[in-house]
Amino acid sequence: MLRWAGLVAVTLWCCTVVSAPVAAQSSYPSRPIRIVTPLAAGSASDIVLRILAEKLSNRFKVPVIVQNQPGGGGVIADRAVTNAAADGYTIGWVGNNNAIGVSLFKDAADPRKEFRPIVGVSEFAYLFVTNSLSPFKNLMEWMEAARAKPNTLTVGTSNAGTSNYLAALLFKSLEKLDITIVPYRGPAELTVALLRNDIDLVVNAYGGLRPQIEAGKIRPLAVTSANRIADLPDVPTMKEAGVPDFVVTSWNALYGPKDMPDEAVDALSRAATPILDDPDVKARFREVGFDAQALSPSALDQRMRSEIDRWSKVIADAGIPKQ
Repeated sequence: MLRWAGLVAVTLWCCTVVSAPVAAQSSYPSRPIRIVTPLAAGSASDIVLRILAEKLSNRFKVPVIVQNQPGGGGVIADRAVTNAAADGYTIGWVGNNNAIGVSLFKDAADPRKEFRPIVGVSEFAYLFVTNSLSPFKNLMEWMEAARAKPNTLTVGTSNAGTSNYLAALLFKSLEKLDITIVPYRGPAELTVALLRNDIDLVVNAYGGLRPQIEAGKIRPLAVTSANRIADLPDVPTMKEAGVPDFVVTSWNALYGPKDMPDEAVDALSRAATPILDDPDVKARFREVGFDAQALSPSALDQRMRSEIDRWSKVIADAGIPKQ
């Protein structure tokens, strides 16, 4: 009897050991994942997202598809995510623009209530640049010309509601400049407009401007981060260029619908974190002016809430009406 009892116990133990890894395996994802972004194809942020999507696809062995839905200050893309089934197969490329949008757009989704944080991905600064043939050699000269001839100079940015759009509005407000801000759908149109001298100044991410800067066709006047960036050591910060207390950086992250299951959040966060720590991925991000920066869901949530508080005050102080 004792012999049979021992045999049964060993058999049960073996079954438990063999079956445990199977039970622990996640069933997510079992089909293609769609990442909806409010930014135009070809933008620096879009390039970073596609690098991440490619790596996630390789890791999960399922297609991870980037879907560009620009326009509406990001509201169109956000609603594609919040209205999707909360199963982890439609997620969003969310970030600083969403923290701004809460205070800027009446129809904007509130990330604190309508999204679920998954993982922080990247951070970057913006550049204020002119055409290399422009007479302005620095930002102070540009501002002096704007004050000498009110309502004549223009600043190009991405769509209304994006971080660089708000950076331009903040610049205009802080320096009390009578200038016109012109939003464009994507970085390609923005760069072409600058090269054709259709606009006088552009605020955009380094990645979207890098080829033309290296070709000598665009002149960087200032960077919006607190410190100078390594690739452009001679370009001053906004404070150094004459605009004190001006620091604007943007960041991107993956978010899902608010009721997205834990299984999907955990799987995506665990997969993305080592990808973002990979030296090759970090190098590819830096090529377009981004720093890879993995944040946990809880850290990401804290950052979003802090940014919403910050930008709501900036927008209110600048007197920017909700659209």
